[in-house]
Amino acid sequence: MAAVAENRVVRRNGPGTKRADWNCWPPLAFEEMDSALNIQQYIQQTIKANPADVETILTPPLDQDEGVWKYEHLRQFCIELNGLALLLQRECVPETCQQMTATEQWIFLCAAHKNPNECPAIDYTRHTLDGAATLLNSNKYFPSRVNIKEISISKLGSVARRVYRIFSHAFFHHRKLFDEFENETHLCKRFTTYVSKYNLMQQEHLIVPILPNQQQQSTAQ
Repeated sequence: MAAVAENRVVRRNGPGTKRADWNCWPPLAFEEMDSALNIQQYIQQTIKANPADVETILTPPLDQDEGVWKYEHLRQFCIELNGLALLLQRECVPETCQQMTATEQWIFLCAAHKNPNECPAIDYTRHTLDGAATLLNSNKYFPSRVNIKEISISKLGSVARRVYRIFSHAFFHHRKLFDEFENETHLCKRFTTYVSKYNLMQQEHLIVPILPNQQQQSTAQ
């Protein structure tokens, strides 16, 4: 019994854990993840191993339900996007970014108001992430994270379109902060690959040239 206890790996950050030791435990095979949240655990483990390996991160385990896989990835994107929102607060303020814009052709209305309305970009960002979190944690649409109905899966495209605007605003108006965040997380590249793979957004709306084919088109134009 003593040997078993000694070899047991506790996958939890205890009180007083140092930053360098945060989440520092060996990886676990998907088949050994005995939890209702095993998909989230697997995704986060794969991201931690190498955030730049987008293809591996977006490749589901064998026989994984596609709806649950798409849902859990979108949840994870929203969690990580809070990091970009935090960075944007350095310079994205109502005085300088009075509207949620990307290029001159794109001005976005915020759906958090009674009627869709303009609001400062940083408020739009907060409202969008709050709204996404509310929907993705809704007992009405997502009462289970193991089995998700098709009518609920249809909501993912709308969430994806709204949160993508955070990337586009950061890219076109706060490029230095965008690059700082993207170089570390590769989140926009992963998100763009994800929505393209599952047809959650139209290609013409993916205006940040983050993938090789988009960069070639941007250069040609």
